[in-house]
Amino acid sequence: MGKRVLVLLSNGFEVMEAGCFSEMLGWASIYGDTQFEQLSVGLRSPVKTTFGFDVLPEALLDEINPDDFDALVIPGGFGDAGFYEEALSEPFLTVIRSFHSRRAPIAAVCVSALSLGAAGILEGRRATVYHQVGGKRKAELEGYGAIFVDEPLVIDGNLMTSTGPGTAVEIALKLLEVLSTPQFAKEIRERMRVPTPSLAWYQAAQV
Repeated sequence: MGKRVLVLLSNGFEVMEAGCFSEMLGWASIYGDTQFEQLSVGLRSPVKTTFGFDVLPEALLDEINPDDFDALVIPGGFGDAGFYEEALSEPFLTVIRSFHSRRAPIAAVCVSALSLGAAGILEGRRATVYHQVGGKRKAELEGYGAIFVDEPLVIDGNLMTSTGPGTAVEIALKLLEVLSTPQFAKEIRERMRVPTPSLAWYQAAQV
């Protein structure tokens, strides 16, 4: 039986943060017994990326039923590119709540963790977000009731958050592990020549 993954794209998203999931799940479909179908969905078409080029999502949000999917992926993006206008909008947040209501896996990269907070699902939950000197995003995350953990990848139940583009490979592999097995995720890591981070990487603070 296959797995269906919804990749929810806000205007202003970062391509790398979406692409890692496409690669991991694509390789998994080739080398495993399970097909991982991915559908990119946006509130508009085309969707403009952080650094300017346009992407055509495969469907618009009002054309799909979130209940048809097994997991949700949310790439982060830049405010200057308009990311938060859609990533914090009610249609976006409604999708997140739909997945969370049935405890389906949700993988949020970088500042898309703020979308989880705005959806009201991080109260008392451990999570991380892109964190800089001054702590603006950390404060925003905590303002939603989240327990901020300054680690590159944080798992709390069905919720997975990570800190930035460079962590997208690891959170994509973690999602694959949840949707399959740890052994198969390790096999895909090895086939793709993705190095295993050191313990120091997992424990390093951002600032």
